[in-house]
Amino acid sequence: MFASESAQRVSYRHNDQHGQAIGLPVGKVVCVGRNYMDHIQEMSNQVSEVPLLFMKPSTAVVDMREPVAVPTIQGECHNELEVAVLIAAKLTKVTPEQASKAVYAIGLGLDLTLRDEQSRLKEIGQPWERAKSFDGSCPLSPFVLVNSLSNNDHFVFQLHINEQLVQSGDTNLMLTPILQLISEISHHFTLLPGDVILTGTPKGVGPLHVGDKITAVLEGHLSISTRVSSQ
Repeated sequence: MFASESAQRVSYRHNDQHGQAIGLPVGKVVCVGRNYMDHIQEMSNQVSEVPLLFMKPSTAVVDMREPVAVPTIQGECHNELEVAVLIAAKLTKVTPEQASKAVYAIGLGLDLTLRDEQSRLKEIGQPWERAKSFDGSCPLSPFVLVNSLSNNDHFVFQLHINEQLVQSGDTNLMLTPILQLISEISHHFTLLPGDVILTGTPKGVGPLHVGDKITAVLEGHLSISTRVSSQ
């Protein structure tokens, strides 16, 4: 019984852009908040002096190619599309240069957020996990291996909902760039093979509705379409 239940919970696996399994375990997801100025402004937040970090457990990770299941009884669930970085080595207190050698692949991730719940938690000074780390809160795309990328430090990405462009991001506009982020994270807690970093979202976040068509694009590399369903 326990083996069967465990297999159900860990049905997700990392895949490359050709549909082949990547031989890395599914680990934690480290998320970065407030890394694009336009998103900070749309949310009326303050700029952080250091990257704002929080985590999602492995149970949050699902395949973006499957229907995106959102809770429908906990208020609005918002889209936040981000560039995802798959780590392939143990990293503790590394430099950005050392971090570059551990980046295995690049993809896209949705940081699904229960916005009403997050606002409530902010008001009472509590952490955001109830709003950010629920089961299925981190749909991930297939990953593009860095050895097949001509430029692995600059990415443009978009999110379309019902054929309308709602988010458009460029990693050149990050307040803290990818390799510096990895270095910063590694100075606070160890990264392990199979861990994923979500690097921040640009403006355009908003509520998802059951039946919405979602298309996530990593320009020149990936285009993933799916639908929103209810949990």
